[in-house]
Amino acid sequence: MGRLSELDAVTIDAYGTLVTLVDPVPALQAALAARCVERNAEQVGAAFRAEAAYYTPRSHERPLEDLRRRCVAVFLEAAGAALDVNEFVGPYIEALVFEPLPGAVEAVRRLRAHGVALAVVSNWDETLPERMAIFDVDAIVSSSEAGAPKPDPAIFRLALERLGVPPERALHVGDSPADEEGARAAGMRFAPAPLSELFR
Repeated sequence: MGRLSELDAVTIDAYGTLVTLVDPVPALQAALAARCVERNAEQVGAAFRAEAAYYTPRSHERPLEDLRRRCVAVFLEAAGAALDVNEFVGPYIEALVFEPLPGAVEAVRRLRAHGVALAVVSNWDETLPERMAIFDVDAIVSSSEAGAPKPDPAIFRLALERLGVPPERALHVGDSPADEEGARAAGMRFAPAPLSELFR
């Protein structure tokens, strides 16, 4: 905790740092099977990875409804499933269940108790605030809101503006090269996840 004395703010990545995704494959398999499309776990997993690879660099794109349709179209095509995209959007989104990583909630509480300003900064669509509701932070900034995904520094600058903290007094914690590159481009310090190991 000693090095926190040099900081006024900590920004934190969401996926892979604060939360993880409960395996969506069983739910997606079931949703396909309910529509008479039988696929094994390996096939569904590969289709989901194709969708995730499509979504991540486009998480800032709007409107959300259009982005979701395009993402689901990628999944269905990769799964070889000739289903109506619009009809499958609901079941697909329902299969995406996020849960806090071990120790993440407690780590955020420790940071809060230490008095630093906190923000979640993540490549995510406009649903990020509701996904992060469990965490007690001062600001939640998505790539959708910033208009660009990490490693573009715009998302970090927007978070710092919200917090009223200069970049040299802020640290970003994340789990990807885009986190480090974007944070450093914004003039911030960087520390790799896991968050729970950094501030004990």
